Amino acid sequence: MTAIRRWFDPRELRSVGSTPDYRFSLANERTFLAWLRTGLALIAGGLAAAQFLPPLPLAHLREAIAVALLLLGGAVAVRAVDHWARTERAIRLGEELPASRFPAVLALTVGLGALLLIAAVLLRGFGDR
Repeated sequence: MTAIRRWFDPRELRSVGSTPDYRFSLANERTFLAWLRTGLALIAGGLAAAQFLPPLPLAHLREAIAVALLLLGGAVAVRAVDHWARTERAIRLGEELPASRFPAVLALTVGLGALLLIAAVLLRGFGDR
C-alpha cells in the first residue's frame, strides 16, 4: 500500500531525503513519459490488431495478439509509474538508482511477438496457394 500511496501522494515522496537538483527529477519524469508513450503505442497496436487484422490461419490468433498487446501496454504503464516513484525516492535519498530487468523483458517479448507474427503471415501466405 505504501508504494501505491507514493504514486498518488507527492507529500509521501517529498517526505524522504532532500530536494534534488530539479534537472534529475525532470529527467526522471521524461523517462516516465517515454515509458507511457511506449505503453500507449502497445495499446494502440492491440486495438489496431483487433480491428484491422484479417482472420489468421489459427482460430482466435488475431484476438490473442490484440489481448497480448493490450495487456503488455497496461503492464508497461503500471511499471512506468512504479519505476518513476522508486527512482525519484532514490534520487532524493542519494542512493543508487534502482536496477530493472523490465526493459530486457519488454524487448524480448516484443521480439518474440514479432517472430510469431512473421510465422502467422508466412502460414497465411502458404495457405493461399
